[in-house]
Amino acid sequence: MDRMDHLQHLDKHLVDELAQVARETIRDELRQQTRKQRRKATLYAASGAVALYAGAAVALAVGLALALVLPGWAAALVTAAILGAVAYLLRGAARPHAPGTPHGRAELTADQDRAQGAVPQAGPGSAAYPPAPPVPPAPPVTPPRPERIDPVDPGGPHHRA
Repeated sequence: MDRMDHLQHLDKHLVDELAQVARETIRDELRQQTRKQRRKATLYAASGAVALYAGAAVALAVGLALALVLPGWAAALVTAAILGAVAYLLRGAARPHAPGTPHGRAELTADQDRAQGAVPQAGPGSAAYPPAPPVPPAPPVTPPRPERIDPVDPGGPHHRA
C-alpha cells in the first residue's frame, strides 16, 4: 500500500507539472499572436489616418481648381456636393440591397414566399432554414357598426313651446 501511495503522489506531481508546461506554452503562443495582431491593427489605423489626410488634400485641390473659374464659396459648395455624393455611393455599396434593386426584389419575393408558407429551396452556399409553420389566413376585419341613435327619446320629457 505504501508503494501505491508513493506512485499516486508521483502521478499527481507529473500531471501538475505537465499542466503547468502546457499553460506556459499556450500563454506564450497567445502572447505572440496578440503581438502580431496588435501590430497589424496599428498599421491599419495609421493607414486609415493617412488616407483621411490624403482625401482632405484631394478635396482641397479640387476646391482650389474650381476656385479658378468660380467664386471661392461656390467652389467650396461644389466640392462639398461631390464629397457628399461619393459618401452616399459608398454607403449604398456597403448596405444590403434595397427592395427596389434587382437583388432586393429576389429577397423581397423570398420573404413573401416565406410569409405564405412556401419552403425555400436550398441552393449551393445557402443556409437551409427550417420551414415556417403554416399560418391560417386571418378573417377580414370589419369595422363595428355605430349604434343607431334616434333624435327623439320616447321615454324622455317632451317640451312643447
